[in-house]
Amino acid sequence: MKPLWVLSIGLLLGACSKSEAPPEPVRPVLSIKVQALNEETLGRFAGSIQARYESNTGFRVGGRIASRNVDVGAEVDKGTLLATLDPSDQQNQLRSAQGDLAKVEAQLINAQANARRQQALFDRGVGAQAQLDVAQTDLKTTQASLDQARAAVSQSKDQLAYTELRSDHKAVVTAWNAEAGQVVTAGQQVVTLAQPDIKEAVIDLPDTLVDQIPADVVFLVAAQLDPSINTTATIREIEPQAQSATRTRRARLTLADTPPGFRLGTAISVTLSSAIKPRIELPATALQEVDGKTRIWVIDPQSKTVAPRDVSLVSRTASTIVLAGGVKSGERVVSAGVNSLKPGQAVKLDEDSQ
Repeated sequence: MKPLWVLSIGLLLGACSKSEAPPEPVRPVLSIKVQALNEETLGRFAGSIQARYESNTGFRVGGRIASRNVDVGAEVDKGTLLATLDPSDQQNQLRSAQGDLAKVEAQLINAQANARRQQALFDRGVGAQAQLDVAQTDLKTTQASLDQARAAVSQSKDQLAYTELRSDHKAVVTAWNAEAGQVVTAGQQVVTLAQPDIKEAVIDLPDTLVDQIPADVVFLVAAQLDPSINTTATIREIEPQAQSATRTRRARLTLADTPPGFRLGTAISVTLSSAIKPRIELPATALQEVDGKTRIWVIDPQSKTVAPRDVSLVSRTASTIVLAGGVKSGERVVSAGVNSLKPGQAVKLDEDSQ
């Protein structure tokens, strides 16, 4: 008969051998929430809000600028006086033309009276036909001279009116290119007027990028001081040739709408993006390669456990991978430490990930 203590030891050893293996430890991991990319950013550029229609206005006659009546930034209505020239020369020309007109008017009165006398003498039979013809010719010549003198007076009045530079439409003064006292020639650019009704975004794009811009490119235009003021835009025109100094081409964009904060001259930031087929971009450390297959580890948000999932790559770099599918937007995947995981293993998410 064996001692009782021997039997007790045997029973204890048997119980230990049948106990379960200890559970896998909870492993802390880094994770990232999946977000699908629907567009590709092509670049970010600075620009400004400008009027689509601008006019460079100048005097129609030459002379010395006597006054400037408005400043840059002023809003003017149609017919507003912008600047004036010294009108002395034009006034003298007008007085001279008016004097010539008065002289011709007097000559006309004399020619009319002479023609009537010669006609009366000819009708009574005491006047010669030749004298009548000369009188009528003088009358016609004087009448033509009168018309010419009247036209000269009208032209002189126009020249005098041209010494006043007025706005042809409602506009905003954006630049002055001449100062009071400066002598300008006819047609020389003096002031720039912008029509504020239609605005657009203006940016300079690298010449190498212009040819790569797709047809469906989307521009996000935002104010630099307040990015919440933004809208979208499309290309209206791009300069055909690049500037020799900067190798950039100026692009003008039509705004989808014009927020009140987009005033003329507002500094803007323009982001170029293009719509693409939805794709998933993850850190390269989230990928695990086993037996020629690529997979990632997806975290169950309820049980806080991981499970492997096979995926297919579209492209990869040293730091990122792009997946064609296999994971949905909003799911959370392990972004580091994938080689030490097992299916169903409990994990502890890092605080930043949560």
